Formats: sequence, structure tokens, C-alpha cells
Amino acid sequence: HTCFPIHTFLLFPFSFHSSRLLALRPPPHLFPNPQQQHSTTQYYQAVGESTQIPLKYYENNLMSTFVLLRLLDEYNCHSIVFSSSATVYGHQDTMPITETATVGLGITNAYGRTKYMIEEILRDFYNSKTLGGQDTDWSIVILRYFNPIGSHPSGQIGEDPNGIPNNLMPYVAQVAVGRRPHLTVFGNDYQETHDGTGVRDYLHVMDLAEGHLAALQYMEQKETCNVVFNLGTGQGYSVLDMVKAMEKASGKTIPYQMGPRRPGDVAECYANATAAATEMSWKATRNLDDMCRDLWKWQSQNPNGYAGEESAAEE
Repeated sequence: HTCFPIHTFLLFPFSFHSSRLLALRPPPHLFPNPQQQHSTTQYYQAVGESTQIPLKYYENNLMSTFVLLRLLDEYNCHSIVFSSSATVYGHQDTMPITETATVGLGITNAYGRTKYMIEEILRDFYNSKTLGGQDTDWSIVILRYFNPIGSHPSGQIGEDPNGIPNNLMPYVAQVAVGRRPHLTVFGNDYQETHDGTGVRDYLHVMDLAEGHLAALQYMEQKETCNVVFNLGTGQGYSVLDMVKAMEKASGKTIPYQMGPRRPGDVAECYANATAAATEMSWKATRNLDDMCRDLWKWQSQNPNGYAGEESAAEE
């Protein structure tokens, strides 16, 4: 992908390093100054795909976690924000979902199970540092994302999936811009929802980014912690609601056809994010119109993604 000046969007110095954690021994420059670092890591994250290639998800997501935790311990980098997922809740009868809801039962896909397993690994790891009443300076914040969408409002930074998008809104945006002929809606017979299509809690990526900053600030204020927060708006929208919202933002008609339910999906899932507001002073401030407007700005300015940028630069 094309490199862009990410530092122009940041309010503070930031060093980013990419490394394959499954290599077991990433380069030592990843931890040049451990006392001033927090850690994040990237995992495979598509619900539908995880039902097709579950072993790839288990290997990558779990092994990467083992390697990362060993390295953090070795280099005395004792703060981590883990990007978990609302999929750990599985099917829930009560909405909105709070952090005290049961997790691990009724998870419908390998992606969600890896997220749940990693949460348990982090819990066991943290508890191992406090055995016998010993003090620890480890801080772990688990953020259970609901459904991040949108882009940076400049239109310069957006989601550019490789191949066919696995998530709804990148696919919808590519239909709107003419890259794909139509959207397939997976299931229109969910009796729990107002129009029969799946309902999710969509969250602007800028609100999500601010949630990460709030988590870092929260850890700075605590000597030690091991906590979980939902990140969502508390409002559920159906697939067809999202199609209509994107049509409004783009001024385009988005063709769609109905298909069977996708393995691993649940009817509805939306958050109660009160804990994040109370403990981290974080709350989503952007609405559905904002999400679709910014997503369309990115997609319309980059109809072929970053690859289109590279082609233009070569001409």
C-alpha cells in the first residue's frame, strides 16, 4: 500500500513498528525504550472467513498473543490495550449488552472464540503476577469493539481490504463507487429485528481511536489494572438501515439482493457503554450520518483504494 504522512494527523510523537510475531523473535528495535511504550497487536478479524479457515485464526491469533506477552515481560513493557470484540458475547437475549453479560457461551465463530480465549489468557497472565499478594505494575485494558466503520474525515486514511471485503460497510462503499455490482444481504428472516436483517452497533473509527487514547490515559492514572470496556454507541442499525444511510451519504443507488444467513452471525448485537463513560470519560460522539459521510469521502476520493493512488503516481 502507499505510504502517507501519518504523523501529520497525530497530536504527539508516535513510533510504529510492524513485525511478524509468529517469527518468535521479532527485532529488538521493537522495544528500544520499554518504560515509555504501550503495546497493541493485530489479529485476523473476519467472522465469516473464520468459519472457513478456523485453524489459521487459532494459530495466528493465539500464537501471536503468547509471543507478544513473553516479549513484553522480557523487556519490562507492562501495559497492553487488547482489541477484543463483541463476538465474545455470542447470542444474548438481553440488549443492550453490558460487560457483566456472560461471555464464552454461544460464540458462533472461530474469530470470536479466539478473542474470548485471549481475554482468558490475559486474565490468567495478570493473575499470575499477583499471586501471593505480590505487587505488580502490569496494566491490561480489554476493549470490546462493536462494529467500527467510517474513515478519517480528511478522506486520506480509510479501510482498503485486500480482495473481497469481509465486512459490510467496505463492501457497501465499493458497490456505491461502482467497483462491485451489488451487495448480498445475508439473511432477511431474523424475527428479532425490525426488517429481518441483522442489527449491529456501528461505531465511527475516530470514536474508536479516541477510545484507545482514553484507555492509555486510564492506565497512566492507575498503578495497575485488568479491566474490560465496551466501545459502542448503544444504538443498533440493520443491514438495510446501513444501505439507506450510505445511499444518503453518497447520492448513489446501492443495488442489493437477499441471500441465506451467513454461518456465525447472530440476529442483533449492540452495546451498553456506560462503564467506558464512567471510568474512562469516553463516549461516542459521532452519529450514523458522520460515519457514512466520512466513509464515502474516503471511498470516492480513492475509488480503487491505495492501489489506485500508486497507479496514478506511476502514470
